[in-house]
Amino acid sequence: MDQYLTFNVAGEPYGVTVLKVTEIIDCVTLTFVPGMPHWIRGVLNLRGAVVPVIDLAAKFGLAATVLTPRTCVVMVELDHEGEHLVLGVMADSVDQVIELRPDQILPPPSFGAKVRADCIAGMGCSDGPFVVLLDIDRVLSSSEIVAATQADQAAVLAS
Repeated sequence: MDQYLTFNVAGEPYGVTVLKVTEIIDCVTLTFVPGMPHWIRGVLNLRGAVVPVIDLAAKFGLAATVLTPRTCVVMVELDHEGEHLVLGVMADSVDQVIELRPDQILPPPSFGAKVRADCIAGMGCSDGPFVVLLDIDRVLSSSEIVAATQADQAAVLAS
């Protein structure tokens, strides 16, 4: 069985393999970095490291996440060209860790050429509604990862 951390973005359930999650933190004050894409909400200080925070709702073309007492940041580790990057992913709330057998993970549906489905690892089906399982390494394209990394560097230089 594989384990997935489930969380809500814009009221919909998503999941990411626990192997990519390093920690979950309360949504703290973020520092805005000018010139970044609208879906990079800012950066935070994580034990002396500058970490970009991605608003998945905005990244997915939805309204930006509204901060509430349940809003949190899921810290994930991405692999990009042999380099490990740590990014924060803003979520409305975190639900639980679920276990899914391979037969409970269905392939993502075909949406046609205009919808980018390569960031979906599958559709988790256990009890209740589907959970969209994200391939967190593909949620951000190479150029977007470079932009997030440059946000790190710009914030360090500004401080």
